[in-house]
Amino acid sequence: MTPACARPDLAGDLLRRAAAARQYRHRLLRAQLPSTELGRARHLDVANANVLRRIVAEHGWPTRALVGEAAVWAAWEIALHADPTADFQRTALRLLTTAVEEGEATVQQWAHLHDRCETNADSRQTFGTQYRLGPDGPELVAVDAPDELDQRRGTVGLRPHQEALADLRRRLGWTPPGGQTHKKLSEPVPLLAGVPA
Repeated sequence: MTPACARPDLAGDLLRRAAAARQYRHRLLRAQLPSTELGRARHLDVANANVLRRIVAEHGWPTRALVGEAAVWAAWEIALHADPTADFQRTALRLLTTAVEEGEATVQQWAHLHDRCETNADSRQTFGTQYRLGPDGPELVAVDAPDELDQRRGTVGLRPHQEALADLRRRLGWTPPGGQTHKKLSEPVPLLAGVPA
């Protein structure tokens, strides 16, 4: 049984928002929606980020006691996809750093958001958690010191990069070239998050 949280209203809102954005994003990535729908995905991400920004302003980073475990993950997911509001995304990373120190978030969540902020700032990512959908499926976004990637991933409890990439391809239902089952996308797709460890 899940323990009660102080603000089930906030928990429900975070969970609904993250689930709706996730469903929309999955349909977009599987080319089941026209590329013109990218604007709708960005709108959802901005609206979700603004709700999380309000929650953070009133309560700090959502904790288990405030919203429960599932909504803590939903808050992280919303922050991870808050690309159009990069200033808030960086604020969320700072708050998440403290949450990790206090045991309210995982270091893997922090690593994903850290990479996302680096990638959105046109920097090379550290832990190799961020991908773009290219013509042949998910492709790793530029990473710093690629020869040391798996070692860095290990320091934050992430599996080796090739295992994570294989899981991401499975999750997206992506078949390698030759047995491709997806339409080629005519426009770039937003960053993909990797598969949490």
